[in-house]
Amino acid sequence: MRIYLTHCSAKKDASLRASGNSVTSDILYTAIPTTRFMQRYIDENVRWAIFSDLYGVWFPDVTHHWYEKDPETVSNEEYCVLLADFDRQLAAYTDIVFYHNPSRFHLLYARILRDTALAARVSRISHLEDITRRF
Repeated sequence: MRIYLTHCSAKKDASLRASGNSVTSDILYTAIPTTRFMQRYIDENVRWAIFSDLYGVWFPDVTHHWYEKDPETVSNEEYCVLLADFDRQLAAYTDIVFYHNPSRFHLLYARILRDTALAARVSRISHLEDITRRF
């Protein structure tokens, strides 16, 4: 069973900041690479998720509140929680495909992909056309 992931983005729907509304990730995130990623998988009806600096693995049917969390501010304790969440949430998947922009790939995400107990199942892609070839 395969899942596609990408990291979160700092660009979010600003109208949600003070609303107190809990929304899905496809409503919250507005960065073009992230929205292209999400729309691709919505269109193809395949399993996908966002890796959030605060919430960890965020599946598309789950709602959360607007947040601001820079990956630079993730403490060692928070990192351990994120890593454990990654391992727990993705344990059932045999193929974990992480979509990223190499020039914006934060060390936090590289560490997670390196340190996860599921590392042997993880592959990285950096182009939307790579997504098409993997269906």
